[in-house]
Amino acid sequence: MEYATLNGWDIAIVVAYFIFVLLVGLWASFQSSRATLKGYFLAGKNIVWWPVGASLFASNIGSGHFIGLAGTGAASGIAVGSFEFNAMFILLLLGWIFLPVYMASGIYTMPEYLRKRFGGQRVRVYLACLALLLSVLTKVSVDMYAGALFIQQALGWNLYVAIVSLLLITAVYTVAGGLAAVIYTDALQTLIMVVGSAILMGLSFAEVPYSELQVKYFQAIPNTTLENPETSCGYPREDAFHIFRDPLNSDLPWPGMVFGITISSIWYWCTDQVIVQRALAAKNLSHAKGGCVFAGFLKILPLFLIVFPGMISRVLFVDQVACATADTCMDACESEVGCTNIAFPLLVLEVMPVGLRGLMIAVMLSALMSSLTSIFNSSSTIFTIDIWRRIRPRASEAELMIIGRIFILVMCVISILWIPIIQAAQGGRLFDYIQSITSYLAPPICAVFILAVAWWRINEQGAFWGLMCGLLVGLIRMILDFVYLAPGCDEEDERPSVVADVHYLYFGILLFGITGIVTIVVSLMTQQIDKKFLVRLTWSTRFETAEREEISVSEHEMEETNEKEDDYAEEETSFPRKVLDWFCGTGNKRQAVDEDQTSFTKDTSIKEGHREKIILNIGAVALMCTSVFFWAYYG
Repeated sequence: MEYATLNGWDIAIVVAYFIFVLLVGLWASFQSSRATLKGYFLAGKNIVWWPVGASLFASNIGSGHFIGLAGTGAASGIAVGSFEFNAMFILLLLGWIFLPVYMASGIYTMPEYLRKRFGGQRVRVYLACLALLLSVLTKVSVDMYAGALFIQQALGWNLYVAIVSLLLITAVYTVAGGLAAVIYTDALQTLIMVVGSAILMGLSFAEVPYSELQVKYFQAIPNTTLENPETSCGYPREDAFHIFRDPLNSDLPWPGMVFGITISSIWYWCTDQVIVQRALAAKNLSHAKGGCVFAGFLKILPLFLIVFPGMISRVLFVDQVACATADTCMDACESEVGCTNIAFPLLVLEVMPVGLRGLMIAVMLSALMSSLTSIFNSSSTIFTIDIWRRIRPRASEAELMIIGRIFILVMCVISILWIPIIQAAQGGRLFDYIQSITSYLAPPICAVFILAVAWWRINEQGAFWGLMCGLLVGLIRMILDFVYLAPGCDEEDERPSVVADVHYLYFGILLFGITGIVTIVVSLMTQQIDKKFLVRLTWSTRFETAEREEISVSEHEMEETNEKEDDYAEEETSFPRKVLDWFCGTGNKRQAVDEDQTSFTKDTSIKEGHREKIILNIGAVALMCTSVFFWAYYG
């Protein structure tokens, strides 16, 4: 296809964007202490509500969302918007149910919470490894593919040059500044994404007003379908403007939308390190809740900013976006299985005027970079806290800081190596790929976290065997899905019944139930955990002030002991080491120890002022009412 040509204004906007983001990231890097674990991985726990909310939103809306939501909207209508409306409720669960327990426990990572809650290491290490695997399968790979697709479609740049440039700029401020840099650049990129997408939405609705879209969408049938009356391929869904669809024969059955998505959403919003780490960085529980409410209101936007423009793209470019034969799809987007993924890039190229096209390129780069920085920082946190400390339990704070930064560079290399794999596997509906993988691997984690927070009787044996049973069943279904591919249009479905007839959202519900039952039964059949080990680790014990006894020796205590033995000795350092210490913030050992010895009570306090409670509860009720309105209006 012909690539867009950028004029001077487009290039100036993109260059200005890169420079501005880099400056903001470096500024934020030097605003927080980067010499301690808390300073680097939790931004010093000093972030107020609005950057927290913006970062939650930006971490979620990556380039995969722009490509995937618009593509699914073009293919099947607005039902995919229910993922966004569902998140509005789940964000309140995070703020009001899960965060009080996480903050009271004083943890850095989700696997660390499970170690404190259950004792032992096998649940923690398993969850850490699975979290890193899911980062590659559903986050890094998807966002890299989506960003690469947009850059290829829009600019015709060499793919590797573009991706490596993005990764280098992203890695510089993530490595240097930790979570503080990530959160403040996310806030900037949220603003850029919303403004750029709003302009594109306005131009799209100027081309096809909403009242016309409700008619023209159903007329958006490719010529190959119109010329072949015997085919059923290429026709829009009759229920395209409805969220609640047939429970048996639709692409997104309504019971799965209500219950299956909720399970996947609780895993993503309430137990996934990328999201929870942002909320844990808030200066107190009230600011964390405020960030959740703010992010919840921002989740209204994707339906209007991304899904509806994707549907308009089908109306405007029906033969490319809605191509129904392998040959026409290869001509349109070099993929035989469908071209709905190009709906958003095509809209940008054809609808945006010269000059503003650079703004939308900056929007897509914002989406890609914000999600990648989030993944890199959170994966680095998990590797450092949950895996490296396991390998070297007496590692010094400075060593952990350096290892965390090195692991980010390793993630960058993995991202680059994934590019040819993603290119080879491209096609289909990107958002469906993300949700199906999530439904096979995430429900067991969701079940164990809910039970761990809600019921003190759940123990390590129950959690471990519940996770193992869930993993086995989920992997079997995932492997079957890859072995027996979905048939193309007008092809006979020869897949086994368990694959063909059980929708992935229904399977997620089943997997959640199996894991929950196994966890409860095994826990009740084995010895309970003494309540002295559960202080501030469950919902019922979150306000307890007694000192908690650790079920096993804390690596953090060993690391602190190691620091004390060093006795703050001043040693002669080389000039290159001084430069590295300045860049990474690892040189001030006295500052690191002093900050680490500040009041633990302050970090684990979840007390809120009466006024803040009332304001936040009103905001939460308003958010729930807004979500219910959209569910009802588009149902």
